[in-house]
Amino acid sequence: ERLRYLLLLLLWLHGTDSFYVPGVAPINFHWNDPVEIKAVKLTSSRTQLPYEYYSLPFCQPTEITYKAENLGEVLRGDRIVNTPFQVFMNVEKKCEVLCNLPNKPVTLTVEQSKLMAERIREDYYVHLIADNLPVATRLEFYSNREEEEKKKEKDVQFEHGYRLGFLDGNKFYLHNHLSFILYYHREDVEENQEPTYRVVRFEVIPQSIKLEDLKADEKGMCTLPEATGSAPQEIDPSKENQLLFTYSVHWEESDIKWASRWDTYLTMSDVQIHWFSIINSVVVVFFLSGILSMIIIRTLRKDIANYNKEDDIVCIEDTMEESGWKLVHGDVFRPPQYPMILSSLLGSGIQLFCMILIVIFVAMLGMLSPSSRGALMTTACFLFMFMGVFGGFFAGRLYRTLKGHRWKKGAFCTATLYPGVVFGICFVLNCFIWGKHSSGAVPFPTMVALLCMWFGISLPLVYLGYYFGFRKQPYDNPVRTNQIPRQIPEQRWYMNKFVGILMAGILPFGAMFIELFFIFSAIWENQFYYLFGFLFLVFIILVVSCSQISIVMVYFQLCAEDYRWWWRTFLVSGGSAFYVLIYAVFYFVNKLDIVEFIPSLLYFGYTALMVLSFWLLTGTIGFYAAYMFVRKIYAAVKID
Repeated sequence: ERLRYLLLLLLWLHGTDSFYVPGVAPINFHWNDPVEIKAVKLTSSRTQLPYEYYSLPFCQPTEITYKAENLGEVLRGDRIVNTPFQVFMNVEKKCEVLCNLPNKPVTLTVEQSKLMAERIREDYYVHLIADNLPVATRLEFYSNREEEEKKKEKDVQFEHGYRLGFLDGNKFYLHNHLSFILYYHREDVEENQEPTYRVVRFEVIPQSIKLEDLKADEKGMCTLPEATGSAPQEIDPSKENQLLFTYSVHWEESDIKWASRWDTYLTMSDVQIHWFSIINSVVVVFFLSGILSMIIIRTLRKDIANYNKEDDIVCIEDTMEESGWKLVHGDVFRPPQYPMILSSLLGSGIQLFCMILIVIFVAMLGMLSPSSRGALMTTACFLFMFMGVFGGFFAGRLYRTLKGHRWKKGAFCTATLYPGVVFGICFVLNCFIWGKHSSGAVPFPTMVALLCMWFGISLPLVYLGYYFGFRKQPYDNPVRTNQIPRQIPEQRWYMNKFVGILMAGILPFGAMFIELFFIFSAIWENQFYYLFGFLFLVFIILVVSCSQISIVMVYFQLCAEDYRWWWRTFLVSGGSAFYVLIYAVFYFVNKLDIVEFIPSLLYFGYTALMVLSFWLLTGTIGFYAAYMFVRKIYAAVKID
């Protein structure tokens, strides 16, 4: 019965990968209704610096209007703005000049030409949206199939946005003609009503066509040359350049319904590899469970049974020599050094854990899909602020258990230590982005708003949680602590902290590194990440594997008669963060084409924040698992 429910759950999770709740209600268009084309930003995986659309000398409308963005969109560098493209529902356009009179082409100054050439060299993509659908470039290629199948069909993938231009030798060419292909779905209406349409796909074919080859008339209409006889539009950075920006619009009817229109954009990665990853991770967890079962069932039960034999003193002495974890019963709950900092870090870890769990679960249900632009980051920011009450509660209770007395200082430390480090690193990186005039720089009003959220929402909630946690009964430790600390014997080489970090980190990292690749691709290569069903399973596996490896490590440490497990468990349990750092360096060297200083600084700055957050998360999970285990085993033995 349990197996059947588990299989049903897995099937449901698999189904949620492509299910989503759209960000907006569908918009119905009638024939000849305007379909607004908006620009989002320019991005490049080589520089990691987004720029707003009009940072380059594109054609501008008579009045530029920016859309009011949410917090997530601002932090992502989106600056959604109107464009002069005139697109009407189901109305074809062969070729039309975008701006200026046909007999007066756009003239790029030397400075503008240099900037345009620089952006083409840096491999920038332009991102447009129509009815909240991002533009995509169709890529057709043959996969490794049999020859007969090759002739029949090509594999189709979509690239987000379109390339600004291309480089041929030492010459720069600009894509100055855009062929828009929009797909619509005709909605069912009653007989007497006018038919309604919904936009379900937005594609573009960018072309570079020389000014002389674009034959434009006085009405702004133009004639495209034949593909074989046209020359591309070169941008010479050393002089002024004249060109025409043109576009064409083609409409096609589609069977895709509005609710499924994002599937095209989200079917860009192989789902099968995720299943292999999940199976691999489950095997790792079962392997750990087997080790734990062997330790707990065979070793611990034998230890506890021997310790509790009151009639055989010799047996007790022999056992104590064999196994040393009972010998440290008078010191195992001795408060560690810097209890305030430890409880503060664990409080921030609880905050992160609650925030990540809720975000992944809500996203798995489809409420934070890529169609809800910026919703994921906005939700994560607000949830972290509101989870401060739980972080404060757990930190306050642990601080009291560790014999702490200055609860106000402890609460302030919990509310400011981790967020302060994050804010400090982000502020320094933001200064560099400001210097590059990138839209990725967080504006000053947004920064003030984030500070107000931190000190106006998060700080009071942490104080509230800390107050109640500190007032609550401390954790009940099953044995008393001796007044005089026990001497710790010399430890073997493999009990070194760094060796422990290497040993403890590899299994949790192995359980989740494939998913980590897709997350890195989404962050650094402008891909959509939507497999939250898989991510939820991987998160559960990560929690279980971190807990198990932490219990194994603390058991070996106590058997070696080393009772200083508080800080060590927290550090060692976060060992997988060390492997995440190594993987980030590997990804930077092998997958990204970043050569300049500031993009490299941004990559490693944000990676440092990710590694720090991941260490806090896994360290907190491991610490609480080990603490429960230690309390459990010492409660099971009789101690005079």
